[in-house]
Amino acid sequence: MPDRDAAKAAFLQSAGWGDAARRFLAGDASDRSYERLTLADRRAVLMDAPPGKGDDPAAFLAVADHLLGIGLSAPRLLAKDLTAGFLLLEDFGDAVFARVIGDDPAKEMPLYTVATDALITLQSAPPLAGIPDLGAADWAKAAAFALDWYRFAATGLRIDTTGFVQCLVDLIARHGDGPRVMVLRDYHAENLIWLPGRAGAARAGLLDFQLAQMAHPVYDLVSLLQDARRDVGMATVLRAKQQFCAATGVPEQGFDLAYAVWGAQRALRIIGIFARLCLVGGKSGYLHLIPRVWAHLQGNLAHPALRPLARICDDLLPRPSPDVLGKIAAQAGRTE
Repeated sequence: MPDRDAAKAAFLQSAGWGDAARRFLAGDASDRSYERLTLADRRAVLMDAPPGKGDDPAAFLAVADHLLGIGLSAPRLLAKDLTAGFLLLEDFGDAVFARVIGDDPAKEMPLYTVATDALITLQSAPPLAGIPDLGAADWAKAAAFALDWYRFAATGLRIDTTGFVQCLVDLIARHGDGPRVMVLRDYHAENLIWLPGRAGAARAGLLDFQLAQMAHPVYDLVSLLQDARRDVGMATVLRAKQQFCAATGVPEQGFDLAYAVWGAQRALRIIGIFARLCLVGGKSGYLHLIPRVWAHLQGNLAHPALRPLARICDDLLPRPSPDVLGKIAAQAGRTE
């Protein structure tokens, strides 16, 4: 993209970073990408969010300002061109929670305690005004990605998802449609940076929050503890749940059921998204994560109240065996 490269260079020049050394830092399931900039003893991160691709840098800035205003750690803005889709941001460094814990597993529980504290801080503050607040039908339709994409990729067949959606709508309405709080959605160990020089919940540096919305209080905790990319120790899971319930006053009995409902919704959606990323985007690298998400799904469906949904999933969703995942991988980038 020569024009995009020229626009990026012009933005950096105008921001005073034109002479900075640039290194690709990260990309994700969206069209966003990030570069680390080094200029003498200064560092920054360039976010490149091409216009018209579904990611709005203005939304990122609005959420970041809110998070900073309630005492949490979001990257501070150094320069922006919202029309072109460029942000120059504070660099939090490389101490991603997943990497820190990988190097020293004993740090898992203390880091997840800080991450849970950050969620409690977020939910105890008034939410950012104007963010989306979806209904049960919207959440259920999002979970139907598991049928629309994963099942389709595995079987080649499209089916009517009406019964599936209605079953999940009923479960959400009955057991998971409680109070609304602000959630960040993709709240997991690869979107958190360890900032030990800060205090309290601010030690969790927050990333990838531009899709913040209103949802049930357990949603981000599910995202944190049922991580598609890493296994979280059972002692850490139990400690985080207890910490969350004690701080929020959520009864543990109701919490467990809501946690299972939202865990199932999220797992189904993610399985479908990973299949779609392969079929449409040619990104087969997410397929190896599906068995872990499948295990989360089965754990959630084991709750007695979710038996109706479990029966539907048993009937319609094939297990992600190596053969099934191989068949999906062979279709990478072939669907429009």
